[in-house]
Amino acid sequence: MLQGIRWVLFDAVGTLIEADPPVAEVYLAAARQFGSLLSVDEIQHRFAAALRVEQGVESATLDRPPTSEAQERERWRRIVAAVIDDVARSAPLFEQLWNHFAQPSHWRVFQDAAAALGALRQRGYRLGIASNFDARLRRVVSGNTTISALEQIFVSSEIGYVKPDPRFFAAVQQRLGAAPEQIMLVGDDELNDIAGAAAAGWRNVLLSRDARCNLPGAIRSLRELL
Repeated sequence: MLQGIRWVLFDAVGTLIEADPPVAEVYLAAARQFGSLLSVDEIQHRFAAALRVEQGVESATLDRPPTSEAQERERWRRIVAAVIDDVARSAPLFEQLWNHFAQPSHWRVFQDAAAALGALRQRGYRLGIASNFDARLRRVVSGNTTISALEQIFVSSEIGYVKPDPRFFAAVQQRLGAAPEQIMLVGDDELNDIAGAAAAGWRNVLLSRDARCNLPGAIRSLRELL
């Protein structure tokens, strides 16, 4: 699986880390403070729908609009507004949620990450993160010892494009100074991670911790990389 690979990059959310408590529970608790009557199921459904709209998953191509730190913040403002639409004071609600997910203590590193990253590093592979996130990710990573030693962190708000846009992958590849066949991306999103990496000529591995997943080549644990 790793023959010829020099760099192994990982998606962040869903691959190396997950929100703890889960996003829907955090949104519910915050929303209730501002008078929302939405249920956790409603919030979970609305969040998934809003995220799909903002990610442009219905696009016929991999191209996405340029982004920036300011645009990513505004994107999350739209998501929060679409999910929790029954409160009078949306601005402070957004700020509370934005700051919550900037805290390393509110993210959990998956149990299979530590062993996999340590073994890959010992075998000489260079490791990093390639994520559709904003500058908050650097704080989250630095605050979690399991992933804080990763060599490179590529964040879409800093690159200027999001996965699966080819310009994201081209920028990362240029900064790594590696040939496309020397780079592997491991991620949990078939479009952003797998299709995007494949179009760039990178090796790629789909991570699906769902036992019901039978997609060819998919792994269920990061340990399977070894």
